[in-house]
Amino acid sequence: MAGHSKWANIQHRKGRQDEKRQRIWTRVVREIMVAARTGGGDPGANPRLRLAIEKAKAANMPADTIKRNVDKATGNLEGVSYEEIRYEGYGIGGAAIIVDTMTDNRVRTVAEMRHALSKHGGNLGTEGSVAFQFKHCGQLIFAPGTSEDRVMEVALEAGAEDVLTDDEGAIEVLTQPADFETVKNALEAAGLVAEMAEVTWRAENSVSLSGDEAAKMQKLLDILEDLDDVQNVFHNAEFED
Repeated sequence: MAGHSKWANIQHRKGRQDEKRQRIWTRVVREIMVAARTGGGDPGANPRLRLAIEKAKAANMPADTIKRNVDKATGNLEGVSYEEIRYEGYGIGGAAIIVDTMTDNRVRTVAEMRHALSKHGGNLGTEGSVAFQFKHCGQLIFAPGTSEDRVMEVALEAGAEDVLTDDEGAIEVLTQPADFETVKNALEAAGLVAEMAEVTWRAENSVSLSGDEAAKMQKLLDILEDLDDVQNVFHNAEFED
């Protein structure tokens, strides 16, 4: 099951994320707190909290910091209450953008979102204006050279929806959000560790940008990702070399 080339864009995105690694603790703490508040403080019974704690451990967050934020969220300690808000909009060349935020002040957050988009060539849309162009799913990306047959065998047996291979040999496993953890665990048990693994909004169609348009779009994405209340930015732009 083949797909067009995404590997360069995946590596580009991963590189940008690595550059912003110092911000990850703030975002992970918020995710832990919201997951614990909405689903309870027991990771064994709360898959979302389990994944948030995995992210925290991968970012070398101390166990007592993780526990303290779970306790805050479940009322055992006094803490700030965050709410999740999703914004939709448009970037350069009509590229679609979804931004997930966690905030303790929605008036501040929407003002910052609107300002960032309008100042850098985009505009804020209404709810549902671009979400139809994305699919909410679990996504695992394996580097070129990984055995496609083995990934497909293990992933589909574990409940994955599809396995795609792009022109450069990168393998993409797609799952229902609820099945993501099961499929990820099965692949890791088989010795298949993904380069990227997350529950995401995956673009169904892409907008190719190059040159000045690509540079402007990347600047807009960087501005959005640097906003304090932003957790994740998803888009359907593909940057051509």
